[in-house]
Amino acid sequence: MSHFLQSLSEDALFRSYSFYCSILVIKMMFMSSFTGFKRITFKSFISPEDAAFHGTKVSTPTENVERVRRAHLNDVENIPLFFVTAFAFCLTNPSLSWANFLFKAYTIARIVHTVVYAIIPIPQPARLICWLISYNITGFMALNSILYFLS
Repeated sequence: MSHFLQSLSEDALFRSYSFYCSILVIKMMFMSSFTGFKRITFKSFISPEDAAFHGTKVSTPTENVERVRRAHLNDVENIPLFFVTAFAFCLTNPSLSWANFLFKAYTIARIVHTVVYAIIPIPQPARLICWLISYNITGFMALNSILYFLS
């Protein structure tokens, strides 16, 4: 391993960033599988080849599947922004404890968002609160990075 990569892998801030990004990747992978599981369970297939493979016909989407799919799409819309913004934020030399707090809060908010949206649906504003927490953390890190790199 090159000296640069070795020092990067030993950096506490980068390790924290990598740890929480990895959790979020696993979470998104889970959502892909969970969507497939729900499609099979409820025999709700939108592609003819998938329906034929499972011995059924194409059907209109069921809410049980659509709820999980929408939660996954919400992840796809929001989590990649965190990956990029959190990386830029790491380059601003933030305090380790502050960065850890933001990364952890974001990750927990996204996991709870999935739980209250797709696994154990809870009425609003539970999902909104989780989304707002993660949205504001991403916005804060982006704004902080812009201001840092402007100076």
